[in-house]
Amino acid sequence: MNLFEAQQNEFSRRHIGTTGSEASLLKTIGVNSLDELIDKTVPAAIRHNEKLNLPDAMSEADLLKHLKDVSLNNKLFKTYIGQGYYDTITPSVILRNVFENPGWYTQYTPYQAEISQGRLESLLNFQTMVSDLTGLPIANASLLDEATAAAEAMNMLFHHVNKTDVIKAPKFFVDNEVFPQTKDVLITRGTPLGIQLVFGDYKTAAIDETYFGALVQYPNNIGSVEDYRAFIQQVQSVGGFVAMATDLLALTLITSPGELGADVAFGSAQRFGVPLGYGGPHAAFFTTKDEFKRSIPGRIIGVSIDAQNNRALRMALQTREQHIKREKATSNICTAQALLANMAAMYAVYHGPQGLKAIATRVAVLTQVVGDALAERGFGLVSNSFFDTIAVKVADLATVKAKAEKQEINLRIIDTTTVGISIDETTNLEDLYDLINCFVNDVDPVHFSVEEDVQLNHIPASLVRESAYLTHPNFNTHNSESQMMRYMKQLENKDLSLNTSMISLGSCTMKLNAATQMMPLSWAHWSKIHPFAPADQTKGYQQIVDELSEYLAEITGFDATSLQPNSGAQGEYAGLLAIRDYHLANGHANRNVILIPISAHGTNPASAVMVGMKVVVVKALENGYIDVADFKAKAEQHSANLAGVMITYPSTYGIFEESVKEICAIVHQHGGQVYMDGANMNAQVGLTSPGLIGADVCHLNLHKTFAIPHGGGGPGMGPICVKAHLAPYLPGHVDQNGKGAVSAAPYGSASILLISYAYIRLLGADGVKRATEYAILNANYMKARLKKDFDILYTGANGTCAHEFIVDLRPFKNTAGIEAEDVAKRLMDYGFHAPTMSFPVPGTIMIEPTESEDKAELDRFCDALLSIRQEISAVEDGTADKADNPLKHAPHTQFVVMADEWNHAYSRQQAAFPLYYVTQNKFWPSVSRINNTYGDRNLICTCEPVSSYMEEEA
Repeated sequence: MNLFEAQQNEFSRRHIGTTGSEASLLKTIGVNSLDELIDKTVPAAIRHNEKLNLPDAMSEADLLKHLKDVSLNNKLFKTYIGQGYYDTITPSVILRNVFENPGWYTQYTPYQAEISQGRLESLLNFQTMVSDLTGLPIANASLLDEATAAAEAMNMLFHHVNKTDVIKAPKFFVDNEVFPQTKDVLITRGTPLGIQLVFGDYKTAAIDETYFGALVQYPNNIGSVEDYRAFIQQVQSVGGFVAMATDLLALTLITSPGELGADVAFGSAQRFGVPLGYGGPHAAFFTTKDEFKRSIPGRIIGVSIDAQNNRALRMALQTREQHIKREKATSNICTAQALLANMAAMYAVYHGPQGLKAIATRVAVLTQVVGDALAERGFGLVSNSFFDTIAVKVADLATVKAKAEKQEINLRIIDTTTVGISIDETTNLEDLYDLINCFVNDVDPVHFSVEEDVQLNHIPASLVRESAYLTHPNFNTHNSESQMMRYMKQLENKDLSLNTSMISLGSCTMKLNAATQMMPLSWAHWSKIHPFAPADQTKGYQQIVDELSEYLAEITGFDATSLQPNSGAQGEYAGLLAIRDYHLANGHANRNVILIPISAHGTNPASAVMVGMKVVVVKALENGYIDVADFKAKAEQHSANLAGVMITYPSTYGIFEESVKEICAIVHQHGGQVYMDGANMNAQVGLTSPGLIGADVCHLNLHKTFAIPHGGGGPGMGPICVKAHLAPYLPGHVDQNGKGAVSAAPYGSASILLISYAYIRLLGADGVKRATEYAILNANYMKARLKKDFDILYTGANGTCAHEFIVDLRPFKNTAGIEAEDVAKRLMDYGFHAPTMSFPVPGTIMIEPTESEDKAELDRFCDALLSIRQEISAVEDGTADKADNPLKHAPHTQFVVMADEWNHAYSRQQAAFPLYYVTQNKFWPSVSRINNTYGDRNLICTCEPVSSYMEEEA
């Protein structure tokens, strides 16, 4: 390789941490070469024989230049399209310290709450903000987007009313003036469940006992601010419930949904400082009445106490979630939008209630000026009640469009005679001249006036907000940049992220999120594009979408790709929907049975049920393999009705099962389709592929294999790749005349597709394969280091694992009273996040080092586990007390270690600095072990009043 070729391939060694350490790792494993290890691990029958047809690697500098050039194919027009998406000003202090900060974007989901207190506080702020503005008591910590939040509301109310298999109230009323993209997703999600959607005018709707609920928009699709009080009472009087799509900025000026009587409120928090990004990622919000707290979808952050009786935060009521309830779950949500929810929360913290109200008032005033100016010029407004959006009647649409385009302005074309205008935070007085000029002749100059004491007269008096909001000190303290910067840093310091140490979560693939891949997301030509902008303004995005789709199809061995699903769970749903629609198109509506191995992810059975499938569980053998005999018997038993199978490969147990082709063949023999969960694609890329193995459809977790950051619990992307016969059944979008949209925007969270695109272009065909090989190398190295001291569950035929492996901690419960949770909490004292705990086997940990970590970091983690094993041995041989030992009291906070009293049988040094490396870079958990039961019994999911803190201190 010459100097210039080496430059183009420089990223590979920066991404793959153990480059240069291969000989040492291979010696510990006991093999002579990397090729030998791969041959022992990946069955020959499924191996690729040809190099992937992907571009050669690029240098980081060349990639940034390339993406800058491509971005300029997107046109930055002044956009007034609205429809749930608005340009916004991200405060620089938030852009730099959250959005562009790996301390925030490389966090994992806060399942280990003791080292997640910073983001948990920020998400609690988000919930409080949403609860205050919507006037409803229970909020979650974000959903994927507004349209999917609407579907979650519909599903929640449907299952709340129809508690048995007999559906007594199948109808759901949807007002005509709900956003079109929301209606589209509602149809997709409601149809498989037997929900009958009824569209109409809420003013004349005849609601009876056959309706379980209704949905209205506030302000609505044409901007009108409607008083829904009477309609809400009408629906509730027959036993139904009302969900209301709404806008957080509008709610600073108009009466809250809770005060109007709504049961559920939801919407998008995007306009609170989160860039447009051609559709995402954006945090949806969801809030409801207390009676729904056991069925509200998504994650809820709650207040509890720790072992020292100090206030501590955690994810509350987790028994609602799909990973517990599986096929009993009413939602398959796995990914939230935590990073974007944190940005929106920080926006509210920074501006405070007065600042938000001032922004909303400016928006409303400018909208009123435009509305009045157009009315004076003879244009009719569809509604005289509005906040930020007006719908204008025009006689000559073509002329208006042409003048707007000439001035580089995007208006919303609602129909052939109606134009929509949505004002946002970025609009100023100067913009109004060009905007109004779109509607008038070019001869007379545009005049308008704005009085200093202007009064808003387009919000009905009965709907002017009187109630207070955001009264908590968190929203009234950090209004200067110094305060804000320090607040965000204070929270960041409470969280362990990838910029602290490795996060070796099995199945979750916490790998390097390279800075070069992240940088373009902040560039205006990517971040300020509206998802419904005309196609000739989005050619840069179209190029990325087209090329990435081709790359993913090549990597998976499939023929077509959809990038619309904006989470892994959405990808599962979309993949199963394609299978369902394929069978329906072939006249096989009876094919509704899905076989799912017992080891599958909890989202698998939950997704199957959401598509109207019946789940049949397949057994596993003692070695972790799928029980082929049981599989064959159940395929034969359900042959006439078999829709397909959901499998994960390598298996959730971290092994390449040699029987996988046989399993695929059995399904096809009985007329079913093979869905492959792409959670473990990091062990496949370049070595094998779902298409080669025999699958028909696969979803990909771009936030795992393809390096999108986890962001503290989201964003995620879950594209699906399919064989040609399933391509007609891929999700589409209402603006593309597509079918079955699963997300609000045409390409889901489009802006973060840039990250995966950059990942593939930086590594190239050889690099992505090498990444897979080193992921397998690193996992087998760690397994080799640990196997003498721990039982390793499940290996392949030659004694190797794939990219992850399971350590069995169950024996220690009998020998020392030590459980997996004790080990997980003790790892915090060593500066590490625990691996995946108790999945797929209770009482175990699943370790996945990824290819990104270097040998020194792998060794530090192994040293920590081996040191913990010695601490367990001390309990086993009686040297340490069974109740008073470092594991049972872990994690140890700085406050506990430095307290005047120390009543433990072990030393402070052993508690806090158990190995030398910890003394060099100590991460302190900010709270002691959290009491989960207390938090669920005393559910608090908004910021408590200041008095509660004072009582604790007293």
